[in-house]
Amino acid sequence: MESADVEMKESQPVAPAADGPIPSKSSPSATSNVLQLLKEIASLVEIGAYTKEVRRIARAVRLTIVLRRKLTAASVSAFLNQTLVAGSEAHSRLSSYLPKEDELDMDVDTETSTTQLSTKHTLPELEIYCYLLVLIFLIDQKKYDEAKACSSASIARLKNLNRRTIDVLASRLYFYYSYSYELTNCLAEIRRSLLALHRMATLRRDELGQETLLNLLLRNYLHYNLYDQAEKLRSKAPRFEAHSNQQFCRYLFYLGKIRTIQLEYTDAKESLLQAARKAPVAARGFRIQCNKWAVIVRLLLGEIPERTVFMQKGMKKALEPYFELTNAVRIGDLELFRSVADKFSDTFTSDRTNNLIVRLRHNVIRTGLRNISIAYSRISLADVAKKLRLDSPNPVADAESIVAKAIRDGAIDATIDHAKGWMESKETGDVYSTNDPQSAFDSRIVFCLNMHNDAVKALRFPPNSHKKEKESAEKRRERQQQEEELAKHIAEEDDDDF
Repeated sequence: MESADVEMKESQPVAPAADGPIPSKSSPSATSNVLQLLKEIASLVEIGAYTKEVRRIARAVRLTIVLRRKLTAASVSAFLNQTLVAGSEAHSRLSSYLPKEDELDMDVDTETSTTQLSTKHTLPELEIYCYLLVLIFLIDQKKYDEAKACSSASIARLKNLNRRTIDVLASRLYFYYSYSYELTNCLAEIRRSLLALHRMATLRRDELGQETLLNLLLRNYLHYNLYDQAEKLRSKAPRFEAHSNQQFCRYLFYLGKIRTIQLEYTDAKESLLQAARKAPVAARGFRIQCNKWAVIVRLLLGEIPERTVFMQKGMKKALEPYFELTNAVRIGDLELFRSVADKFSDTFTSDRTNNLIVRLRHNVIRTGLRNISIAYSRISLADVAKKLRLDSPNPVADAESIVAKAIRDGAIDATIDHAKGWMESKETGDVYSTNDPQSAFDSRIVFCLNMHNDAVKALRFPPNSHKKEKESAEKRRERQQQEEELAKHIAEEDDDDF
């Protein structure tokens, strides 16, 4: 199961201290505190729904993610009892997913019992929020079958709601819907459903839902190595401005993987590096995956990544196999390359980079050949085959074909003397007399300009700021008019003096 490349989640399932689910029992005071916090979050959702301020609902979701470590079956059950109408379809369904014994063990104090909501809310936003809360709790408790059933029920309920204030909650439900099916190895079952949801989000102009569902569909296709179908979907999907930085980072990562498989290494490198730069600092697993694929792509392009890439904080151990692989490619030692590939074959298989590493064999040979051409002005093809460690029945003939291909591709500047059986290298020229420095400088300028444009697009302004500017402009016109009248009055006085 491809689970490593989605470690950048707004809401990672919290790993328990020991093997097994997170304990669901807690002290009555802790349960009361969690219940009080949940009621405050629910009030945020309610205010956001009435005032149609989506940012309040988004803030409620963020607070829930922070609170998920403290959730217990008792606190969730008490919150459902206070928020949903007893006996309603949503209350009955969600309560069935929670353990019954924990409800009996819950002992809240008198103060908490008297602070229950006086009226039962029936807002769709609160109902969807309850679905999201129970789904997060079930995933954290590792009850994946119940989470799968809960997510399917929540999606069925979402299809009947067309309110823009639910879009933020819906995007999170889409994510956990796919994640719960992935945890149970059933991703292929929901592909048709995800396509229908994406079509529905497009018709409703739910751009956040489109972003989330497009990424989920791309992940679904890539999970089963359906790269052609993923590219067809990506190319035909509607274009829109990115609203979530995390979803945009995921999209760039999936795009980089597709471009890598399609041999478009330059575009893949740009997408992967941009995804790693834009990813939050806390999303370490996601940035590790981006760097792994970016290292492979740069090696396939003939570049050698800097040592600082492998020494980033918290990534040194995870990137160690790729550091040794880079060292083998840099030296051009084919034997060392084989030993590294065999040593970390399990890691490369789990990262799904095995096929890409097979492609690197040609780059290793070309790098070694380039080092030989720089070190020797003339060398026999037999010695070239020996230094490259070619394991073939006729190494001299293979070395001759490899050298000829490298000369044709422009990798080395040399000639082959077939009669005498040697390779003669030409003198290296001054790199500053070529256009290479200019192209490198130009690429840096383009990068800085793109970063500036992205920063300008990401600027946020307070609401009704244009009205303040309008008021200040009116005051400025009044001041200018007063200054003109004063200047005219002074001019008239000067005329009288004359």
